[in-house]
Amino acid sequence: MSPRSAAVNEELRRRSRERLLQAAVELVGERGYDATTLGDIADRAGSARGLVSYYFPGKRQLVQSAVHRLMHRTLEEALEREPRTEDGRERMARAIDAILGLARDRTVLMRQHMAGLLQAEGFVRCPEQQRLAELLSDTVARHASSEAATDYPMLRAQLMGAVYAMVLPNVGMPITPLRAELFRRYGLDWEMGSPPDAETSGGECQRDLSRFFATGSPVVDQSK
Repeated sequence: MSPRSAAVNEELRRRSRERLLQAAVELVGERGYDATTLGDIADRAGSARGLVSYYFPGKRQLVQSAVHRLMHRTLEEALEREPRTEDGRERMARAIDAILGLARDRTVLMRQHMAGLLQAEGFVRCPEQQRLAELLSDTVARHASSEAATDYPMLRAQLMGAVYAMVLPNVGMPITPLRAELFRRYGLDWEMGSPPDAETSGGECQRDLSRFFATGSPVVDQSK
């Protein structure tokens, strides 16, 4: 196989994997985890059903990777949006708002994700999760933490706790008091980040997710 053909095949595999990740996020957000099958995900992605097992050992691993992709790309977008800043306090505010915003806007999806973390398989390590961890660790370091190795797990735990509180069925807490508590802990002003304009709930957000799972333009094998 020529180098060009190998590169094309690699790009096609990457795009196929990303389509599966996007389909998983969409379907679990629409139907819930139990009502979504691997066949459903493959069909939505336009992939052969046997291809799912090529990339992922099972549905739980696929869904966790998909949600971690959405989380890390949402966080990345928030941290790098204009006006771009290197201010550690502003970046911490943006990070908190990005994660809490997902719990508010994608309630069903994030509820299923949190439930999955409590299953026997537990926390699935994957490239998407590692990138999320890197972004949060960098946020902690830029916030002038002298103990980033300790402070990062604490931030992660606090964000997970806040998300859990927001997505509990029937008794979920609104975003405002949870945000206020996290902002107080990290010494942030309410006006920083993206202050919530309204208390929305139910995960009815219809925003297009394709920018988080971008596959680019079609690849043409010019080696033939």
